[in-house]
Amino acid sequence: MIHVPDTDRQYDIVVWGATGVAGGLVAGHLTEQYSPADLSLALGGRNEGRLEALVSDLTRRTEWNEIPIVLGDATDPASLQELAHNTRVVCTTVGPYTRYGTPLVAACVDAGTDYCDLTGEVTWIREMIDRYHEPAVDADARLVHSCGFDSVPADLATLLVQSHAADRFDTTCDMVRVYLERGSGGVSGGTLASMVELFEAASSDPLARQTLRDPYSLAPPGERYGVDQGRQRRPRKDGLRRSWTAPSPMAPVNERVLRRSNALLGYPWGREFRCREAIPTGTGINGATGASLIAGGLGLFTAAMSVGPIRTAISEYVFPDPGEGPTAEQVEAGHFTVRVLGRGTTTDGPFTVEAEFGADRDPGYGATARMLGESAMCLLADDTDSPLDGGVLTPASGIGAPLVDRLRDVGFTATVGVRTANQDQ
Repeated sequence: MIHVPDTDRQYDIVVWGATGVAGGLVAGHLTEQYSPADLSLALGGRNEGRLEALVSDLTRRTEWNEIPIVLGDATDPASLQELAHNTRVVCTTVGPYTRYGTPLVAACVDAGTDYCDLTGEVTWIREMIDRYHEPAVDADARLVHSCGFDSVPADLATLLVQSHAADRFDTTCDMVRVYLERGSGGVSGGTLASMVELFEAASSDPLARQTLRDPYSLAPPGERYGVDQGRQRRPRKDGLRRSWTAPSPMAPVNERVLRRSNALLGYPWGREFRCREAIPTGTGINGATGASLIAGGLGLFTAAMSVGPIRTAISEYVFPDPGEGPTAEQVEAGHFTVRVLGRGTTTDGPFTVEAEFGADRDPGYGATARMLGESAMCLLADDTDSPLDGGVLTPASGIGAPLVDRLRDVGFTATVGVRTANQDQ
């Protein structure tokens, strides 16, 4: 469907939260990759001095001579309303979203403004679905959550697998496995603060606990059921790869996003579609030991974060403060690879399709900045392959294959093909 843009707005894209680690990297990517002739860009936040310092740095090292500043506060609905009405796309990194995100979403729905973020806060996404999906559909406002490492690699690689299966075999895969194969990078205080908010919500809100228990909690209302039993919690021998795997800390959001993508697109992958994310650890005793160590570590961390006083102590004395993050050297030196295997069946027997998605940058920051920035550009240019004009969407359902193409253009690996029998060994 064609999304008709409102061209009578002052800005094409506002990067909201530009003075934070992630926001500054998004602003850096957009000004390095695009020129003032390509888009009208503004940087938003509440600290004028820090915004001016960022503008000074960006104009010094790019071809941009000036970049407007938009002042506002995440807790001031009036300033957010003005922001949303003056731009075509809001690209926000201001988290924890559970604490700071809702007024901006409400403002974008009211203004009919497209929106993208990098949240992995499942309980908050569920709240946005229940409160704003239908109003966003009515307003033709595309609200695309999880446009960073949560959950672009898993969501788009699954889309690649399913599209290739449909083209090659005239059917889709009824099961996919997402593997976080390798990765290196830093973690910011903002990301960890979002994790704290998730545990806080689960400790006090029955709906939040139910959301985290239900594998289909991000599906549309009335369709929150299915065959999947939930994420992997223990070491497991993987049948597709014939190796040991450990639970993935990203599975709680990525698996739910995949199920929502399938539902929003009208179940092209079938209502019996199943997905699971895990970390491969190898074969034999070494693989089993590695999987056990990862599973045990995640279990201990979850148990500790579930106890209020321990959670508070970890937050205050162990985690870095929000706004802190990896150094420029860490961002450049990082890397990640996500592999997705899909298994389907034809009259000739089973088949396996494999996609690889990765980048030679820190996954949570260097790569995420590019994923979020290019998501905003897709929305701005209406460079999407989606039947949906509005609503609370996912990267695959709201943008789709054009985002894969744009990410390839900025250095990402995104490949797909049939996996042969000897590769399954």
